[in-house]
Amino acid sequence: MCKHRHFIIYKPYRFLSQFKSNDSKQQKKHFLGELHDFPEGTMAIGRLDEKSEGLLFLTTNGQTSDYINSQKVEKEYYAQVDGDITLEAIEQLKQGVEIGFNGKKYKTKPCKVFKLDALPELPETTQKIRDDRHGPTCWISVTLNEGKFRQVRKMTSAVGFPTLRLARVRIGNVLMGSMQPGDVIEVSKLLR
Repeated sequence: MCKHRHFIIYKPYRFLSQFKSNDSKQQKKHFLGELHDFPEGTMAIGRLDEKSEGLLFLTTNGQTSDYINSQKVEKEYYAQVDGDITLEAIEQLKQGVEIGFNGKKYKTKPCKVFKLDALPELPETTQKIRDDRHGPTCWISVTLNEGKFRQVRKMTSAVGFPTLRLARVRIGNVLMGSMQPGDVIEVSKLLR
């Protein structure tokens, strides 16, 4: 029996959380296989959309993938939002907000949200983000146990503070730390 392999990566902005696509419109996109020579059967655990960055797990083990995708494992994101977010908006996010998902309305589960006191230590981005001349921005931390498509972006928009930059910084007890976009670290297991 072959031994499963596991990887922690920093998914760069503008990369898709997949290895290939048969969609002709996506042939010029960037895929995870460009970052490392991953073994056959490697899959991303969860996804980050093309315009998001940060921590992503990859594995050859479907059971590991199912566990980490379950609602037992927290995922923490730092989101730079348009405007100076209010306490009221943070409370709404914590309680759960209504977003669209698969053409239906969905109320997000309660989660942890707070405004960061200082700018997070994230790598410089190639992403063009408007600067403070066009109005204030701030950073919040959002910790979820679920992960619907573009959920954090939809949540912050629902309370009137659209996301400008989004990075996943923690999965379970694994922190992104000083990883840089494109870094790939092979590990013996993904969560302790």
